[in-house]
Amino acid sequence: MRQKLLSEGAKELSYEIREIVKKAEQLRKLGLEISWENIGDPIQKHHKLPQWIKDIIAELVQQDHVYGYCPSKGVLETREFLARQTNAMGGVQITPEDICFFNGLGDAIGKVYQYITDTSRVIGPSPAYSTHSSAEAAHANHEPLTYKLDPDNHWYPDLDDLYNKVKYNPNIVGILIINPDNPTGMVYPLEMLKRIVQIAKEFKLFLVADEIYLNITYNGARAYALAEIIEDVPGISMKGISKELPWPGSRCGWMEYYNRDKDEDFNRFCQALDNAKMIEVCSTKLPQLAIPKILGDPRFKSYRDQTNGNIGRRSKIIADILHTVPELTFNETFGAFYNTIIFRDGTLKPHQKMKINDAKIRSLVEGWVNQDIPLDKRFVYYLLGAKGVCVVPISSFCSALQGFRVTLLEEDETILIKTFTDIRDGIVEYLRS
Repeated sequence: MRQKLLSEGAKELSYEIREIVKKAEQLRKLGLEISWENIGDPIQKHHKLPQWIKDIIAELVQQDHVYGYCPSKGVLETREFLARQTNAMGGVQITPEDICFFNGLGDAIGKVYQYITDTSRVIGPSPAYSTHSSAEAAHANHEPLTYKLDPDNHWYPDLDDLYNKVKYNPNIVGILIINPDNPTGMVYPLEMLKRIVQIAKEFKLFLVADEIYLNITYNGARAYALAEIIEDVPGISMKGISKELPWPGSRCGWMEYYNRDKDEDFNRFCQALDNAKMIEVCSTKLPQLAIPKILGDPRFKSYRDQTNGNIGRRSKIIADILHTVPELTFNETFGAFYNTIIFRDGTLKPHQKMKINDAKIRSLVEGWVNQDIPLDKRFVYYLLGAKGVCVVPISSFCSALQGFRVTLLEEDETILIKTFTDIRDGIVEYLRS
């Protein structure tokens, strides 16, 4: 070829949450039963939607207009409904024109970073959700730019770290917040959110808030929406129904633009995002039509409250099992449905292993760990081969920390307890070997 084909940024594209599945599938074909703790899919973990939600969707499917196109920005009635919900918070006020639908937040995230100048950066949290960090790094042809979440302080953001990085890096144009956080399950305290808004205001940045888990909190926690605290700072909130309804297979997410009228550059950026969706024609129509009918139904709140309570109970069960291991830094979660567990410094060694009885499985795992890989990934491979539990190493979440992420989704409590007892026993065996 006369010209270089592949962008330098392409090497930054990775998604260990699904990459680990390739390894697990190899072991499954050898007869190993797998417990899937790698991905946040409630349906996969035995969650059943209430019949009334299914009835609403079934009724929509019978209507001919459902199968046609919708406006590029999304179904107007749905955008009106969502604008009313946001405006009812009493903070920033929006119109339906400030909302644009995408085919899931993965689609929306890719668009945001695609249309930022390649020399400009959006700083995000570390550990980082891979879709954000990979997309941002790929657009910049450089490793992700991050601020620290502190495992020794409830996973709260290190605001001094954030401030100094913003202050001394003029290429930063935006700050990313994931609230509640994936992968840690941390919920940003109100005062910290307000401080981030002030940092954005001081340095004339825009804010991006991934709020896909905004309404998934428990055990007394409350997540504050960007719309409530953003004041006159330009910003984007990313929302969807994959986790909250949940309907992950719908691929239905949207952006809300805040304070477009306060900054002309930001307004042009939002217009570019709208234009990008227009080129694609539109996003999937059926789930959009379902949103006001389901989320606006008086039964939805009680359903969501009960589901959140169940997640909170599972968080406590997991804490009871794992917090007793002294080599771990363990934080209880209060939002989303993940927990990130960190090995203390110096705990992981390159010689450690777990007993794997099956010779074929043992041979496969030993081949994987003989490569030059992070120590937490080495642990994850042994846990997979020895216990059949598939988790994700934290080194894959743009972090220098060593640990792993689990989900809080298994609805069969017997299976949940067994899975996390296996994880605990595997950790103890591995560290003592």
